[in-house]
This record gives sequence, structure tokens and C-alpha cells, in this order.
Amino acid sequence: MQPILLFLPATIRKMIEKLPAIMRDNLEEIRIREARPLELVVDGESRFVAPDGSWADGPEQSYKPTKEDGLKLLDLLTNHSLYTFEEELRRGYITIAGGHRVGLAGKTVLERGEVKHIRDVGSFNIRIAKAIPGIARTLLSAIWDDSARTVHQTLIISPPRQGKTTLIRDLARMVSSGEGFGAPRPQAGLRVGIVDERSEIAACVKGVPAFDVGPRTDVLDGCPKAEGMMMMIRSMSPEVLIVDEIGRSEDAAALQEALHAGVRVIATAHGRHAADVRDRPVMKRMLEDRMFTRLVELSRCRRTGARFTVWDAAGRKLAELSAGRAEAAGGRPC
Repeated sequence: MQPILLFLPATIRKMIEKLPAIMRDNLEEIRIREARPLELVVDGESRFVAPDGSWADGPEQSYKPTKEDGLKLLDLLTNHSLYTFEEELRRGYITIAGGHRVGLAGKTVLERGEVKHIRDVGSFNIRIAKAIPGIARTLLSAIWDDSARTVHQTLIISPPRQGKTTLIRDLARMVSSGEGFGAPRPQAGLRVGIVDERSEIAACVKGVPAFDVGPRTDVLDGCPKAEGMMMMIRSMSPEVLIVDEIGRSEDAAALQEALHAGVRVIATAHGRHAADVRDRPVMKRMLEDRMFTRLVELSRCRRTGARFTVWDAAGRKLAELSAGRAEAAGGRPC
């Protein structure tokens, strides 16, 4: 939490510091909206915060951030220079130290029909990045290609806030270290390349990952995915590439080149189910071309945590797993 507290206006920082330690440890989002209730998401549950730092009974009793709170927060996030963060403002988010992403909403400024940047920012969503070592353990066994001694070409599908980035961060760590590759004699880890376009997976600080992404992992930080995948293949010869949130035609072309080079890819995409992904022309083409041999639907529930439904390229369900235990296909729903 320390990097986040440094960016918060003093009024809001003091409220967060008053939370019980267990609440701070399970904090997932801080939503700051000018003149509207201060909202926290803790362990998947949304709560409002009262001016004294306690939980509010409802939005009427909650603290409502002022315009000064918003201006101070934006000033700290941009290091007192909006101009130098123009690209981030155009994309609608700023990534801060530790891999935490701050989403922005306000008045958009257009140039030739495209968003140039956002001004009059009235809403901030601070999404707190966390490493959960071992969360990918059960999934790794389901996407492991034992005949090739590497992972399958894998696409992980889920809506926002289900933990895609946390999951692939741990997959990078495990694949790179060889952890979980199985008995009787664990194989050495594989060379992993992460193309971290938004600095969230590895959370690099001056080129060095802040998260543990494994001993044989190289990270290309802040680089567009398609270009970064090609750069990684040419310069670092990875055995496995890991990228977040694919979906553009350029991504498909880069994935095709990775396949031709014999590089396995683990990627993520937004969607509730595999059917959602197939509805998008570019993704539909990737799936029809069998670029992925494993599709993983990721969801999360309060009782069992992360859950994975694994399919093969032909659409056959292979398994339903949880981060804590494996179940046969067709197991109990969450």
C-alpha cells in the first residue's frame, strides 16, 4: 500500500490508514469521484467510507471527495506535469510504481475524431496490484504439454477484475522457475518473455521487475504488444511469451509469427465466456486458425476463489479447476 498512500491526498490517505490491517491487506480498489461517495472494494465487496475512516451505512453518510482532492491526486500522479503524461491521459489510465493502475474518467478532448487526452478528471479508480504466489499451480498442470515439455498455446478469458494479470504473473514465475512441472524430476524452467505494455505484469522500476516473475524471465516494459512480441523473439529467443489483453489484428499477426518461430504464447482477453471472444472478428479468426490449443475461462467467487474452466481447440471441456483444488469436468458450479 505504501506507493499508493504516497499519491493520495492527505484527507483520503488518513481514512485509508485508519482501516484495520486486514482490510488494507485485502483492498482491491479505491474509487475516488468528485462530490460523490468515496468507495473501496475489499475482497470483492464494495463499501463506502465515512469522514472518520469508518464504514459508512450508506452513500449519504460517506465522505465525498472535493475538487481539491481530485486536483491534488492528479498532480501527484503526473508528477506535477500533465504534459509529460499526455499519452497516459489519452489512454485513460496511469500506471504507478508497484504496477498499480489508476483509471481516469472526465471530459475527453478530441482531435480528428480521436481521443487526444482527458481533462476535467472527475473519477479515479486505483486498482491495487498484488502477487499471489501459487495461484496458477492447478492451472499450470492443465495447460502443460507434456509431449513437448512446455505449455500449450493458451488464451485466458475473463471479465475485468477477475485476476487475469495476477494469474499470468504467477504463470510467468512458475514456468520460468520450473516450479510445478511435476514429478519425478522437475525440469529446469523455460525462458520466458513478458511484453508488459501497461507496466502491470512485472511492475518494472527502471527496467527491473518489482514482482517475482521468475529467474529466467525477460521483460519488455511499456512496449505495444504486437511490436514487443517480435522484438522479444528477435532479441531474447524466449521459449514462452506472456502478454495481456490481446485482440487487435496486429496482435494476431505477431502471434502467427511466434507460432512459426516455435514460441509458445500465454495471452489474455476480455470476455465472460469463450463465446464472447468468438464474437469478435479478429479473435474469431485466431481461434479458427487454432492459434490456441487451450482456452481458459477465469472466474472468481467468494467461496473458492479463482476458478478455471479449461477447453481444447475443438471446444471440448477438459477440466474445471480452482486455485485450491482440481475437480472433474462438470464439477459443482461456484
